[in-house]
Parts: sequence; structure tokens; C-alpha cells
Amino acid sequence: MNIFKGLLALGLIAFSACKESQNSLDVSWVSSTENTVWLEKKYESVLNEKAADISISIDTNKQEQEITGFGGCFNELGWDALAMVTPQEKQQILNDLFSQTEGCKFSLCRMPIGANDYAVDWYSHNETEGDFAMENFSIERDKKRLIPYIKEAQKINPEIEVWASPWCPPSWMKHSKHYACKSNPEFNDLPEEWSSTEELESRFITEPEYFEAYALYFAKFVEAYEKEGIPISAVHVQNEYNSAQNFPSCVWKPEDLGVFIADYLGPKFKADQLDTEIWLGTVERPQIERVSNILEYKNAEDYVKGVGFQWAGKGAIEAVHAKYPEMELMQTETECGDGSNDWKAAEYTFNLMKHYFENGANSYMYWNMVLDETGKSQWGWKQNSMISIDSNTKAIKYNPEFYLMKHLSAFVAPGSVKLAASGNTNNALAFYNKANNEVTILAYNNTSEAQELALNINNEIVKVALDGKSFNTLAVSLN
Repeated sequence: MNIFKGLLALGLIAFSACKESQNSLDVSWVSSTENTVWLEKKYESVLNEKAADISISIDTNKQEQEITGFGGCFNELGWDALAMVTPQEKQQILNDLFSQTEGCKFSLCRMPIGANDYAVDWYSHNETEGDFAMENFSIERDKKRLIPYIKEAQKINPEIEVWASPWCPPSWMKHSKHYACKSNPEFNDLPEEWSSTEELESRFITEPEYFEAYALYFAKFVEAYEKEGIPISAVHVQNEYNSAQNFPSCVWKPEDLGVFIADYLGPKFKADQLDTEIWLGTVERPQIERVSNILEYKNAEDYVKGVGFQWAGKGAIEAVHAKYPEMELMQTETECGDGSNDWKAAEYTFNLMKHYFENGANSYMYWNMVLDETGKSQWGWKQNSMISIDSNTKAIKYNPEFYLMKHLSAFVAPGSVKLAASGNTNNALAFYNKANNEVTILAYNNTSEAQELALNINNEIVKVALDGKSFNTLAVSLN
């Protein structure tokens, strides 16, 4: 106990000794509570000797992973929701998501290859059975919704990167010849004899001509989008490859995905000299062997740039980061709740952010950026979105998770690095942007009462009083 008191006293002396440097720092501060969002506060030095409720020490030399970006997913139902408002309102929403001088500054976003659960209906880019040469491959369907959506984002941020993943291959490449893996008469017509929730058993037809055709399908997708002026930065080979869903899905045995990557997709991209990266994603189970059994098949790891995680995949990221420290890591789809769009959802997402970045994630993706007020997919699940548009009144609502995403993405630019921090860090994340010598801290006061936060940054002190139940971003310039 005496040793603890001595260490605490030394810590307080260290904070006190740095007090004089407070006025030399340039601090920007934005705070959000449930009732007052995105309040820009004026930073004023708190000169007192009492110990802060929350004390965090940051050394900009203790750098961890590089941050590559933040974003969400371009989905068909999102574009349809945007069509309900005036052109001016639509432009404002898009600016609030993609502008690099205001808004969320999104720079890395996802899109589906073919239908997902937020498509208007089911489709792939080639439903001609037996067309192994992909002569009938077409992205014509995407020119109605997905491509215009992405093009509007490109107008605002020409440097935006887009990565893509299939939820389902062309249906004729599956044993069932159907987009779904689980029968549900309310939402699909998959015959019951083909319905199965069994994992680790491939629904894809694992024969050479199908593997070869599917690799060609990916290559044609990349090339077709390139012609549209939309470079595809990466493909993740299968969304949730362990999950049999009543919407577009395809379960894979991990070793079969290893075969596809090592023997077909990787060599195809290499032969066609495609710059598009191949990622192993999206991982939605906690067992590391469901990742390692893919990467360790022959030379699959040589072709894979990174691993993407979502949902229960959060349980695997720590082990994957430890075993494959050179792999880039991405949180690919933040958990979407049940359409509550409330403050509790934002609190939950903050804890997800904390978990992923503390375990090596380089980027963080929201799911639906925009939906109508129902939040429903074509398959019945009501989910959260950053922005909701009422289909009756056309009212636009920016939900709490919009502001939470903005609290990070608007300040933590690609190329920044996560910093290791010490002290009361349970509800805080710290980042450093070397380009402008700025430290960004996202801190959440999870109590109902105001709390004082003391930051020791390279032996300089910042003290602020955080409102109860508030997200706070402090951008501290060290120049």
C-alpha cells in the first residue's frame, strides 16, 4: 500500500511539474452528449493542484499500427434512401460523409460484389449457368445505384479508396444453385433439402473449372470497375465465410478458400497484373484456425495483404495479430444493432472501436451509412445507420453513431499512428499525426457526472472537464 501511495505521489508530482507548459499548446476540443452533439468547446487551462479523475500519459515515440482510413459501405438501399430527399439535402449528406475539409472525411469504403442483404433484390454479375469463360459477365445492374453512389463520393473526395467483397458467387457455382444457404419461406425460395447451417462445409462447387471461372469473375469485376473510373483497392474473398444466411451467402471450408486463393485467385491477379490487393475477409468467427488454415495452405499467405474482421471475428483479431504481425487488419462491418439508432448503440460501438484498435486494426468500417427510417433489409432485419431518412416526412436524422464516427474519422487522418498510452485508458484512444505533429485523443466519460481529464503528452499537460456521458475529441498541436 505504501509503495502504491509513493507511485501515485510521484505521478502527481510529474503532472504538477509540467503545469507551466499548458499555455504553449494549441488544443481543439469537440464534445458530444446524447442531447448536445458536436459542441466545439474553447480550451482553457485548468490550473489546480488536485488530482484529476482521469489521468493519461502519452509519449509520441510509443507508436503502434498505422491508420489507413475510416468509412462505411455503399449499398443499394442506401442510394434509394438518398433519392427521397432534395438534391440540396442529398448533397449535404454526401458532404457530411465524404468531404475532406468538413464532415466525417471518409476515405476508405466498402461495396458488395453482387447482391447482399441491403441490395434491392438478388443478383450476381453473371447468372448464365455454365459460362465458365464469363462471356456474359456484366456490371450493368450496378450502373443504376452502386456506381452513381460511388461516383458522387468521388466528386467530393477523388482519392477515396473502394474495396469489395461478395456475399455470394453466381448461384450456379453453388451446389444448391441458389443465393441463400438457409431456407426461410418468408424471404427466399431455397428448397428445404438445400437448407443447412452447418459450418466448415463448402457450398461452393470445389472443382477446378469452377475455381478458375470464379477467379476470372473477380478479375472481370476489377477490370470493369476500372473502366468506370473506380479503382478497386482490394477484394475480400468472401463475406462471413462461416455463416449460412437466408440472404446471399456462401459457406466455405477454410482449406477450400486456401485452394482458391493460392491456386487460382492469386495467380490470376498476378498474371493479369492487377494492382488490387487480396484480403482474407470477412472473418466472423473467433477461432484462429479458421484463418490460419487458409493462410497456411501452400503459398496463400504470399497473396494475402490483410485480414478483415466483423461480429464474432473480434474474438480472433488479437491472436491473428500476434501470429501474423505483418498482416494489415481491418474492422470490416461495425455491429449494426437492431435499428435503435440511440446513444446506447454509440456506447457499444465505442467499445468495439476500442477493442479493434487496441488489437492492431488499421481501419474501421461502419455498415450502412444511410437508410430509410425502417432500417430494414430486403430480408427482414432492422439495422442501425449513421443517417436515417423518413420515407413519409423526408426528415433527415443524424444518429449518435454518425457523431461517434466523426469524432475519430474527422481528426485521425490516414497515415496517422495509434499511440500506446498509460494510466486510466479504459475509455480512451490516442493517435499521432506526424505530418502536422498533432496528437488526437478520443475520450469517453462513461459516468453521469462531470470528470476532469488530465493528459500528459510528452511532459506537457492538458486538463479539461468532461461532461457526464460525453464523447470528446481533443486535437493537441505540439508545434
